[in-house]
Amino acid sequence: MLSLWLRHAARPVIVSALLLLSGLAVASGLQVSPISVSLEARETASGLTLSNSSNDKVHAQVRVYQWLQDEQGDQLTPSRGLLASPPMIELKPGEKQLIRIIRAKAPPHGTGALEESYRILVNEIPVKSANPTTGLQFAMSYSLPVFVQPVGVTKTSPKLQWNTHLQPDGKAIKLRVRNSGNGHAKLSALSFMDTAGNSMVINPGLLGYVLPNATMNWTLKMPPSMLKAGGKFKVMMNGTQTTPDVTMDSSIR
Repeated sequence: MLSLWLRHAARPVIVSALLLLSGLAVASGLQVSPISVSLEARETASGLTLSNSSNDKVHAQVRVYQWLQDEQGDQLTPSRGLLASPPMIELKPGEKQLIRIIRAKAPPHGTGALEESYRILVNEIPVKSANPTTGLQFAMSYSLPVFVQPVGVTKTSPKLQWNTHLQPDGKAIKLRVRNSGNGHAKLSALSFMDTAGNSMVINPGLLGYVLPNATMNWTLKMPPSMLKAGGKFKVMMNGTQTTPDVTMDSSIR
């Protein structure tokens, strides 16, 4: 099982810079849309559009992985549940290509069926350029979430339990979020406001995902003393701001 890019590729889109020799040039013009895919139980396929906005040819590889979460965080394993066609492409300047995402097995079904999660990795492949440049060049890499809905469910939803734990060194807070629902939770814009009205932005962007029947942990960049007087967290969950019910570690009091 592969670690999901040291847990960072749990974001909707990841763009990584590769250091290349000056004799190679990668046109950093690879674009992908949409940035996430959801397949209803009745759907057998969906699609991504790859485009090249640079002045050079772009070569890219598309791979599909099953996406799971365990105590070490996000994990990827090669999967045949979804297929990408074609898996390798060449795009001329200004050209676009439709990539079909094809379901190769039955959707989740049965009592208590959960949404299935996958990741599509789109990687730009370095090629020699007709117009060599000097210096550092960039290759684009995208990690896109894909969710497959179970049979008989109109809409999946997360059900989260939140806890904070003081780390053994007494200097950091661990946030633990358990999802017992049948759908994923996308968490972003995490902040905390104490009872005196002092607000602190903990993570302004994407915090991460919590998949169904999974637990995720994050070490928060905030002083434990801020929790002593009590207060509340705020977070964007699947695009909606919420105030979660968080069980505070009693040792912080």
